[in-house]
Amino acid sequence: MRVGIGTAVNDLKFVSRSFKEAKMALEVGKIFEMTSLVINYETLGIGRLIYQLPMSLCRMFVNEVLRGEDADDFDEETLITVDKFFENNLNVSETARKLYIHRNTLVYRLDKLQKQTGLDLRNFDDAITFKITLMVGKYMNHKDYQQF
Repeated sequence: MRVGIGTAVNDLKFVSRSFKEAKMALEVGKIFEMTSLVINYETLGIGRLIYQLPMSLCRMFVNEVLRGEDADDFDEETLITVDKFFENNLNVSETARKLYIHRNTLVYRLDKLQKQTGLDLRNFDDAITFKITLMVGKYMNHKDYQQF
């Protein structure tokens, strides 16, 4: 069972809005918070924004950032590396330690990704761009899956 939480209300006339927010929290949670059983509308952050974007804008954004590639084109090792890198606040040494790899191996993987995308994840702005691109890719996959 999963629970969606809308914003707290003090007046009965706002219950409908809170219910819609809770419903959206469940929908967005299916995409970006797959392991969470309780999803709060107020903590959805950027996922909530992405969920409201039109698919044409999402496709255009991913195409521009990834230079015509698809977010699904990255191998699992790269995605695990990137997730762990983000989890460790872009800290190369700590990420390498958590992945049980040599620091130079991590640097090599980040350089390889930079050559592929033009984004250096050690740079905060590039890291944010890539994180959003992956989230938009997840959203697009979810929408495409729903159509079938």
